[in-house]
Amino acid sequence: MQYYEERAQKGASLPVRILTFVVRLLIAIVIPIAAFIVLYAGFMFLRDGDAPKWIITIVAILWGVGGVAALYWIFNWLVEMLPDQWTTRLQPFVFVGPALAILAFYLAIPTGRTIWISLFGRGGPASGEFVGLGNYIAIFTDRLMREAFRNNVLFWILIGTPLTVATGLLVAILADRSKFERVSKSLIFMPMAISFVGASVIWNFIYEVKPIDAPQIGLLNAIVVALGGEPHAWTAYTAIAPWNNLFLVVIVVWLQAGFAMVLFSAALKGVPEEILEASRIDGASETQVFFKIMIPYIMGTIITVTTTIVIFTLKIFDVVWVMTGGQFGTDVIATQFYRQSFIARNAGYGSAIAVILLIAVIPVMVYNLRQFRETEAF
Repeated sequence: MQYYEERAQKGASLPVRILTFVVRLLIAIVIPIAAFIVLYAGFMFLRDGDAPKWIITIVAILWGVGGVAALYWIFNWLVEMLPDQWTTRLQPFVFVGPALAILAFYLAIPTGRTIWISLFGRGGPASGEFVGLGNYIAIFTDRLMREAFRNNVLFWILIGTPLTVATGLLVAILADRSKFERVSKSLIFMPMAISFVGASVIWNFIYEVKPIDAPQIGLLNAIVVALGGEPHAWTAYTAIAPWNNLFLVVIVVWLQAGFAMVLFSAALKGVPEEILEASRIDGASETQVFFKIMIPYIMGTIITVTTTIVIFTLKIFDVVWVMTGGQFGTDVIATQFYRQSFIARNAGYGSAIAVILLIAVIPVMVYNLRQFRETEAF
């Protein structure tokens, strides 16, 4: 059946294909617009009503979910009333089209607008100060931006990512062999339930510093003082800058190791036990089994986890902003974007930084998607 439908689609005349495209586009646009109008009118009616709040809340939920479901049902019914050939062509767009339209509205259009704003000066297009690629040139010549690039690449990608992957892999192997596997994995995974801001507050207490003659309430400084050392402001310790970034990297390793552990643990359980037993019978040591059998077998998972964490570290913001505000040589790309866009009110420069960050993330995302496709092919 599918073969004949594909042949019919290929053999359709140009006017039919154009008409099909137009109808699909209209369906993709009309459904979200109709849903928004209906839902907006309903919520405006409920907002102006005098009923108790709990009744309004229940009706609003039912109206929102039921209204969208009813709209989809109506459009699907209308499409099914058409001839079978048109139903086959249009029905997927009743469900997929609105999602694509929403993605375009909330992702594609803002991205294009950001690129357009980046070509203007401080006031954006409204100022009429067209600078072309001037903002991009300024990004790569500014000292603070070079510092931000260095921190992102050196500390967060080249150090933070391997540390997170290695920690997650090590914990997965050890936890799988532990008698308390569930408890240990739960404890390691628990930080994933904490927001990055919350985790930063926790680690602020760990890195807290007080004057030398005052009791140290920070865990790290309390240990250092107990061993006869002097307290330090670890993340603001300019004497070791830029290596104070490592104390921030530790926070992300603590947060993301659980994520890596769960994926690695699932992958390791998929390694055939027969292969492992055969290698041990042939005289292979546990180290050889690990590096020559387990690692190659789960290499796809390792690459996926690594690229995912690289994307995350490229966009790191919360931890740095809460801990140091980007001071003391800890600036990253995202903190510079926030500072230029929302503090300095430099719309053009801030937009250019956002575009650079997007361009940096795209190759990693493309590589990750290719790995997913190759994995699915097998």
